[in-house]
Amino acid sequence: MRNPYALFFDIDGTLVSFQTHKIPSDTILALTQAKANGSRVYIATGRPPIIINNLGPIEHLIDGFVTSNGALCFVGDEIVCCQPIPMEDVMICVEDAKRKGYSLIVVGRKDVAVLDPTGDVNRIFHQMLAVREFDKAAPLEVVMKQEILQLTPFIPSGYEPDLMARIPQCVSGRWHPEFTDITANGADKGKGILAMARHEGFDPSHTIAFGDGGNDTSMILQAGIGIAMGNAIDELKQQADYVTSSVDDGGILNALRHFNVISLL
Repeated sequence: MRNPYALFFDIDGTLVSFQTHKIPSDTILALTQAKANGSRVYIATGRPPIIINNLGPIEHLIDGFVTSNGALCFVGDEIVCCQPIPMEDVMICVEDAKRKGYSLIVVGRKDVAVLDPTGDVNRIFHQMLAVREFDKAAPLEVVMKQEILQLTPFIPSGYEPDLMARIPQCVSGRWHPEFTDITANGADKGKGILAMARHEGFDPSHTIAFGDGGNDTSMILQAGIGIAMGNAIDELKQQADYVTSSVDDGGILNALRHFNVISLL
């Protein structure tokens, strides 16, 4: 008899390989067995829904989504939680990006706007992460009329404290050296787990979370068991309860077997 959990998975570098842009076949097999054994499967990603484009092989297994680093969580068509950024902080960040000339992704409740004067959004998301959905981005003035769930400025880590000091109602979660994801205070992946637990009726202590980046820290700490991928940043590995192998080396499969969620495959 296997031990069922509520399982939370980051996407990039955790479920999906940075090398192939696909979910490894052993991960698909592991999640299929975990679901058959009674576990629930949730996505916990910094991606807004519009660019969640790489989960096709496991879509039928997914019970719910924590997106935009916890700012928007949903199960099917039902919204579990939605926490927009105060508009005054949005304006500060947008004006800073325009003044300093760095790229910025503005995630609205329905649409996404992309300011890309440096070409960094295209270079990283289109060329490196195989995200082409930003080609359908809306004009900034359209998105600014919506609730803003996330801001992604392409700034170095050294400048991040300066910007964050001017938007005190926000938190930052960096999962890439060239940009960070900014959400409202109270919106992170860890709080997304708690919101999903309240909605779905499971015990937050009986959860397992998998991640590889800085924006995964809150859920690694919140989950009953926090697992860092072998390819994770060192800071996350230090916070995790367990470090598995990399996404390209059976990391999820090995960890789920280690914790008796699935049997040997």
